[in-house]
Amino acid sequence: MSTIKMRIIGKAAIILGISLALFASGPASAGDTVQLRLYNDASDSIVVTVWDLNGRSPGPAVVSERINGFAWIPVMVNAGVDGNGHIVWTARSGDETFLRCGQQDMDALGEDDSVRVFVDSSCGRTARGDDFNP
Repeated sequence: MSTIKMRIIGKAAIILGISLALFASGPASAGDTVQLRLYNDASDSIVVTVWDLNGRSPGPAVVSERINGFAWIPVMVNAGVDGNGHIVWTARSGDETFLRCGQQDMDALGEDDSVRVFVDSSCGRTARGDDFNP
């Protein structure tokens, strides 16, 4: 084989190798999962439910999970076509005597993103509870 052909094949192999390495280490894509951290930055415990909206049929990723004050828990959700997670979370205070609630719809969540969950309002019929069904 000539030197020119060997150089062309060698360069093609290098380019292919770099392309495969970049593809394997790139951001998540549809069908992959994204790991998130649900973070409670308050001193009181809260109870959280997370709905993964990127699943084939949206469903719960976490159901009624207690997060102690100033702690976090890991959550795996599906990546959408853009490679990011999309969730709706609902939370209520762990103390039933002074019930507070919170909720938020969050998208464009990347790998290892921290999601702050909180209870900042009174619980009423308009607040989504653990029975939320997207």
